[in-house]
Amino acid sequence: MTPTRSFRILRAVLLLAFAAYFFVPLLAMFDFSTQARGSAEGRTWESWAYMVTDEDLRSSIIASLLLALFTVVLMVALLVPTMVWVRLRVPRARKLVEFLCLLPLTIPALVIVVGISNVYSWVTYLLGDSPLVLTFAYVVLVLPYSYRAIDAALSAIDVRTLAEAARSLGAGWLTVIVRIVLPNITSGVLGAAFISVALVMGEYVFASLLHFDTLPVAMAALNRSNSPAAMAAALASMVFVSVLLVGLTFLSRDRHKQGASS
Repeated sequence: MTPTRSFRILRAVLLLAFAAYFFVPLLAMFDFSTQARGSAEGRTWESWAYMVTDEDLRSSIIASLLLALFTVVLMVALLVPTMVWVRLRVPRARKLVEFLCLLPLTIPALVIVVGISNVYSWVTYLLGDSPLVLTFAYVVLVLPYSYRAIDAALSAIDVRTLAEAARSLGAGWLTVIVRIVLPNITSGVLGAAFISVALVMGEYVFASLLHFDTLPVAMAALNRSNSPAAMAAALASMVFVSVLLVGLTFLSRDRHKQGASS
């Protein structure tokens, strides 16, 4: 047997093992969520339809999706201009910004919640008790991961040269960031966005202790009375995030191919 053939067989075995590791638990979750409840036998889609028919679960799903969207938008609006400005104007502050962005990694989520609980009493007083006010806390939560993704993309390009060339042609700083720098770091921004969505869709501690009804909180409460419906909601959330990951992968490949061809 040639080394090439052995490598292909090993790769196929590893891929099958990974597929089994990934899909078997999902199939088990799907099997449990479609089992008929009580004395009935067979399969039913009642638990999946529960995500649409139950108002509380439906509102929590919408709230989590909107939270993910607003968190990504606010994260990009804060991080990208700040990181570009630091690289161009105050490169000595880069380590300080990195330290501040990575700081939430060293502090447990429970400690952060206890620290900001009094602040959020004023936030809810001023902005209302909608779960969407969690956007501010979630931006802090996703900062370390988003910073790393965007920083890696910025390190791969010559930001200073691009900015100076655009400025010499009369472009303003907003144009430099939005039309020059941002298109060149799309892969990093997409990676940061995906990580943010995955974290927001699965975050429980912040929402639970601050008493907001998001999807993880609703699933935890629903699991006590309707386990199949909670399992269906969990599986749908995992599939949604996985589809985002696959879409991000293909989108990044297409952009790399377009860049190589041009």
